[in-house]
Amino acid sequence: MNKKPDLKVNIGGIELKNPVMTASGTFGYADEFRELIDLNRLGGIVVKGLSLKPSSGNPPRRIVETPCGMLNAIGLQNIGIDAFIKEKVPFLKTLSTPTLVNIYGANMDAYAELAARVDDVEEIAGIEVNISCPNVKAGGIAFGVDPESAGNVVKAVREKTGKPLMVKLSPNVTDVTEIAACVEDAGADSVSLINTITGMAIDIHTRRPKLANITGGLSGPAIKPVAVRMVWQVAQRVKIPVIGIGGIMTAEDALEFLIAGATAVQVGTANFVNPKATMEIIGGIEKFLIEEGIGNVQEIIGSFRV
Repeated sequence: MNKKPDLKVNIGGIELKNPVMTASGTFGYADEFRELIDLNRLGGIVVKGLSLKPSSGNPPRRIVETPCGMLNAIGLQNIGIDAFIKEKVPFLKTLSTPTLVNIYGANMDAYAELAARVDDVEEIAGIEVNISCPNVKAGGIAFGVDPESAGNVVKAVREKTGKPLMVKLSPNVTDVTEIAACVEDAGADSVSLINTITGMAIDIHTRRPKLANITGGLSGPAIKPVAVRMVWQVAQRVKIPVIGIGGIMTAEDALEFLIAGATAVQVGTANFVNPKATMEIIGGIEKFLIEEGIGNVQEIIGSFRV
């Protein structure tokens, strides 16, 4: 079969030309990569997480390499929603690739206000809601570890926007399918998972933490088996599209997630190691489908056999 396969997928109302997206926090605001890759070839772009006010994040040291991955405690440093709309959206609107804005807040009102602000920006295709953030009104427990809190955040955001909503799930929970079902009921159009797994590293000579924040988020190939398992479980529980994230470095990695039930994937840590990773993954998926004689990527999504 020489004809190019159809790679198009739809994630909760957003049409992607292929299932490969960038993961929030690993791709800046996209303009940083304009000289490195063809941004118009990407399936979708998810920009760095945004808050109402600019944030300088955590003090250094904020990144530590680990076997098969990395720990980060950046602390969601960002330029704030106002600067994003004024300084970054003009470039993003020149692209044919749909852009999603990742939002986070310390309370329900912040999430709702951010959603309302993004709703006014025509060029933004959708919103990814980061519910792995601590809820300051609930003693610092993350919204995403409690089904009721997760659902309430999504409801608050849903009331303020008509844009497609993707909810990014935390793996640091007992049953991720329960959280997924709650956010689906609350109005999510898709779910993305997994966010980083909480970890830490110690300097044996100083006996102090390697990260200034003590703990950080583990990402990279080390978490892929956990992510594939969770994606498979969630894809069986919910009816909305699932987007797989976690240690995707190659087309083979991405294909595992698609076969497990993901409609699309997000590439994160790989962007730091190889800025062209997304392009290679798109090409690799296409090559695999041609070699297998498969005309449409939809044929492999959820094709896992037990």
